[in-house]
Amino acid sequence: MALENRLAQFAALNQKDKATAYQSVLAELLARDDQDNLHDDIRTLVDNVVNQESVGLVISRGILSELVKALSEGKIKDTDRRKRIVEDTLNIIQPRIVSYEEQVNSLRFQLADILEEEELWSEAAKVLTGISLDSGQRALPDEEKLRVYVRIVRLLLEDEDSVEAERYYNRAALYAHSTTDKEILLQFKLCQARISDYSRKFLEAASRYHELSWVPEIDEEERKHMLSAAMTCAILAPAGPNRSRVLAALCRDERTSELPSFNVLQKMFHDRILRASEIHEFEGTLKPHQLARITLSSNDRLASTAASADAADADDADASGPAPSTRTGPATVLDRAVMEHNLLASSKIYNNITFRGLGALLDLAPGAAETMARRMIEQGRLKGTIDQVARLISFDVLGEDDAAQGKAGGLGDVEQVEEDTGAPFTKRWDMQIRLTAANVETIVQHLTEKGLVSFGAVQA
Repeated sequence: MALENRLAQFAALNQKDKATAYQSVLAELLARDDQDNLHDDIRTLVDNVVNQESVGLVISRGILSELVKALSEGKIKDTDRRKRIVEDTLNIIQPRIVSYEEQVNSLRFQLADILEEEELWSEAAKVLTGISLDSGQRALPDEEKLRVYVRIVRLLLEDEDSVEAERYYNRAALYAHSTTDKEILLQFKLCQARISDYSRKFLEAASRYHELSWVPEIDEEERKHMLSAAMTCAILAPAGPNRSRVLAALCRDERTSELPSFNVLQKMFHDRILRASEIHEFEGTLKPHQLARITLSSNDRLASTAASADAADADDADASGPAPSTRTGPATVLDRAVMEHNLLASSKIYNNITFRGLGALLDLAPGAAETMARRMIEQGRLKGTIDQVARLISFDVLGEDDAAQGKAGGLGDVEQVEEDTGAPFTKRWDMQIRLTAANVETIVQHLTEKGLVSFGAVQA
């Protein structure tokens, strides 16, 4: 007897017998050895149970609950067939979703699991976003809400949809206090670091990645990956005293010396100028969002062009020198990070530099070099003054940045006492002597603690 005819006969039964009859049909379908037509038959059964007025809500919920349970227990082995059954069941229930929220939520979790196994990240996230978390017959506890939101964020980040991921991360943050489960909290913190990374908040991302790289509950290989991500983000972060502190923390970490990016990291920490050849290999390790192209604002472009034109007019007499670059700004995130670092590093080498000289160092037009220096000075990341008449940038060698980077280098709270000699070069010389002596003292202290050197009693 065809299934449709058999189901039609159930209309004449009373409610108690109907429940037994439908359960019997579902059990027969699931126990069938030949499952070729199982998908069509279950769709027919679900449609009859949900849309027939003669079938009460109690019966239909019971049958759907049995079907959901059977699917979750893996009674249908074929993944593709199980996926089609779940999708068709959800489509049939959709017009009356309010009556079957608990069953729909369970089906959506199962469908998301299948899509995640198939690496369809965005589709799996979309399925999870359709789950009703705050209303319905049974509201989910806060910890379960956090788990769902973190999973959505993780799936969206796999497809690099950082904008949508940040929206659901903000929702997850509301429930982060509701759990003590270490696994959920670690996933939440990792999502936090990755969102900062994708949002180009590299300084914040580097700190979060480095913190996670010390968590013993995380697999060793994953911790190594997070440490590498912390190094990458620190290198891409805006140059300045805050980045110097992060670089110092990473350079003091003995594990970083084993990673490929260590040479670039170390040179940045020691304020050495980076050449294009030195960052070529590092560039190959970056992700697409870390290589994103950037555009200058119209104001910056006009300022760079105008300043470069003025500089060109003034330098016409000096025809013997090399022609200045025509680049009006960095092209990528990495370009900007390297140029800003080289500008900061040059402030440690030179007392002053012309726009043209700085442009040659950064491979920028003189006006664009001035624009970059002006922005860094405005943001407090570089200490100095700009003389536009003389087309000269003078660096403040005794600015707060030096003190910040000195402490970041591992000197701790070494008290820096300056004598007012009235001579700037004397002050600079004295400061260099103090820093060198403090560094030597720190190195000797570390070597002594490790037992690599010892000092015996002096013989009279």
